[in-house]
Amino acid sequence: MSDYENPYQSPETQVVPEKISSSAGSLSETMLRYLKEASPWLRFVGIVGIVFSGIMVVFGIIFALVSFLGSDSFLDSSMSGLVSLAYIPSAVLLFIPSLFTLNFGSKIRSYLVNNLEEDLELAFKNNKSLWKFNGIVYIVSIALIPVGIIVGVIIAFSYGF
Repeated sequence: MSDYENPYQSPETQVVPEKISSSAGSLSETMLRYLKEASPWLRFVGIVGIVFSGIMVVFGIIFALVSFLGSDSFLDSSMSGLVSLAYIPSAVLLFIPSLFTLNFGSKIRSYLVNNLEEDLELAFKNNKSLWKFNGIVYIVSIALIPVGIIVGVIIAFSYGF
C-alpha cells in the first residue's frame, strides 16, 4: 500500500452501462410448464374479476337510482347514495387489475401457442402493470388510514361518544 491510498475509501469501479442481450436465453421446460399451468387460472381470475366489477357497477347504478328517485325515508335514500358512491369506484378498482390479470394469462397462452417473444414480453408487461397498480393502491390506502381515523374520531365525538 502506498502512502497516498486511503484504506477507508470506497472502492471505485468504472461506470459501464448494463448490456442486456435481446435473447437472454430460452425458457426451460419447467418454466414453460409453470406458465402453461398458470395461464388458465390467470384468465379465470381475470374474467371473474371483470364480471364481478360489472355486477358491482349495475348494483351501484341501482342504488344511485333509488337515491335519486327518492324514498319515503331520508335515511334510505342517503344510504343508497353512499352505497352507490362506494360500489362504482370499487368496481373500477377491481376491473383494472382483473384486466391486467386476464391479459397476462392470455398473452402467456398466446406465447405457448405461437412461440412469439412479443407475446411473452406483453405478458410480463401486463404482470408488471398489475403489481404496479396494486402497489399504488396499497400506498393510497395506507395514506388514507390516518384520514379515516381522524374522521372516525370526529364523528364519534360529534355523536357524544
